[in-house]
Amino acid sequence: MTALAFAIVSCVVWIYLLIGRGGFWRAAERDDAAVATVAETIDWPSVVAVIPARDEAPVIGEAVTSLLRQDYRGALALIVVDDHSSDDTAMVARRAAAAAGASERLTVLAAPGLPEGWTGKLWAVHHGIANAHASPAPPSYFLLTDADVRHADDTLTELVRRALRDRLVLTSLLAKLRCVSFAERAMIPAFVIFFQMLFPFAWVNRRERATAAAAGGCMLVESRALQVAGGIDAIREELIDDCALARLLKRHGAIWLGLTKRVESDRAYRSIGDIRRMVARTAYAQLQFSPWWLSAATAGMMVTYLAPPALVLLTSGPPQWLAAVAWALMAFAMQPTLRFYRLSPWWGFALPAIAAAYVVFTLDSAWRHWRGRGGEWKGRVHHRVSASD
Repeated sequence: MTALAFAIVSCVVWIYLLIGRGGFWRAAERDDAAVATVAETIDWPSVVAVIPARDEAPVIGEAVTSLLRQDYRGALALIVVDDHSSDDTAMVARRAAAAAGASERLTVLAAPGLPEGWTGKLWAVHHGIANAHASPAPPSYFLLTDADVRHADDTLTELVRRALRDRLVLTSLLAKLRCVSFAERAMIPAFVIFFQMLFPFAWVNRRERATAAAAGGCMLVESRALQVAGGIDAIREELIDDCALARLLKRHGAIWLGLTKRVESDRAYRSIGDIRRMVARTAYAQLQFSPWWLSAATAGMMVTYLAPPALVLLTSGPPQWLAAVAWALMAFAMQPTLRFYRLSPWWGFALPAIAAAYVVFTLDSAWRHWRGRGGEWKGRVHHRVSASD
């Protein structure tokens, strides 16, 4: 393919992404404003928050505290499932509840041994949900959240309002990720925009669209719909559990996913290596453990992100001009997400280099899988075997 052809293809790809991919780049699906009121005289449904936690002592206290101070007018209880932690995760959670004067609202469970065919997080979530269902008054909703996630006081109220108003079986917020270190400023906004590109939130939120996704840090799930869908058991092997749950539940009702500033992650990524490990854990799973999808994704990233700056630097005339347009469109597409994270707009022009790093992370993910280290997280390895294996 000639330089001109590469430049034309890159331009066409970015024009399509901007006008034909659900407006993902606008970052418009948000919960910034309060949800239009439902009747304030309703009986607010009962909710149980389930937090799977493995070696989360540094952050789980804030997560528990933020949930216990919710302004929610219905019944809210918390279940922390300690997934074989080697630190004081369970003790820190109990201390946080005691400090909030709400020990009676927190249950701390020890996850049973991990059975074959389950991922660790989903087994912990399943155990917490089963415990809640065994209570005298099972909840109407589950709030599935993470141990590193802090919630604003009105988070649950607004989630339930939206779920009731729109009759949603799953309501999810993409927690605002930490963006403090150089590595986070460079890599996190791109991670967010890649996620939105892969699963345009506007498409996720349309009932007639098959596109389904969720963000595991904050998912409000209707209990009845989850039971009808087969429960967590139905996705027990999934490494990307949040999107798997969204696909499962969208067959049974409407779902909604949006950006938020109400929910924030305390997970720190202090180096590029930290982000590489985070991406490498699931990237190859997203490609269905397929070498063919890996090859196609790598080629697509090269044409979409790497070709424009290369052609700008190495060619002249029409190929250079078209490549410059593609690069400019790329930077333009980043601006709403950069504003959301309050970062310099100039980061948009660094997207080719950032995308190149993500290609390397994805290849590393495949390499880890081939070496039997796929999905590694806190000493636990994912053992799912792909069809091609």
